Amino acid sequence: MLVSIVYDSGYGHTARVAEATAQGVREVEATEARLIAVSDGPVDWEALEKSDAIVFGSPTYNGMISARLKQFFEESTKTAWTELKWRNKIAAGFTNSGAQHGDKLNSLVSMALFAAQHGMIWVGLDLMPGNNSSTSSPDDLNRLGSWLGVMTHANVDQAPDVAPPDSDLRTAQYLGRRVAQIVRQFQPAQSALSNQGA
Repeated sequence: MLVSIVYDSGYGHTARVAEATAQGVREVEATEARLIAVSDGPVDWEALEKSDAIVFGSPTYNGMISARLKQFFEESTKTAWTELKWRNKIAAGFTNSGAQHGDKLNSLVSMALFAAQHGMIWVGLDLMPGNNSSTSSPDDLNRLGSWLGVMTHANVDQAPDVAPPDSDLRTAQYLGRRVAQIVRQFQPAQSALSNQGA
């Protein structure tokens, strides 16, 4: 199985989240994770077409996904959307910002809508919110309390080697593992679903 992680990272923080997601994917037997940074140049569209799942990641800037990820979304129209080449693939997303909230939900909604327009099947987090009681901790998984995808927070005065915190990276790792497990669950039915859409 192949899970591609398509992401943008302005300062390296979102790249760390992408790497943690890939680590989780690789924990599922016989699953490969491929990291695709949109800033690295031309995208391998054929590799994405062969992927069983695509996870999208972006920093949240001004309450929105980055311009580079948006450009990737727009470029996918001719290469993937017009023939619905990503139909029935599993999709998920993550986003990072310098503010604890930072309107990150808007970025995840943008990714989920994009996936829906491609006929993809969106996977969110199945975790209860962490850090939400007097006995919980910022070290909890899903400490920012998101269900649509992973939200992470990196203090603006900290480098990517220390931010986002470990709990956020472990949450991204959890999402990667979850996506790979769901792909495995869907695998016997994938060919039947693809044939229905053909």
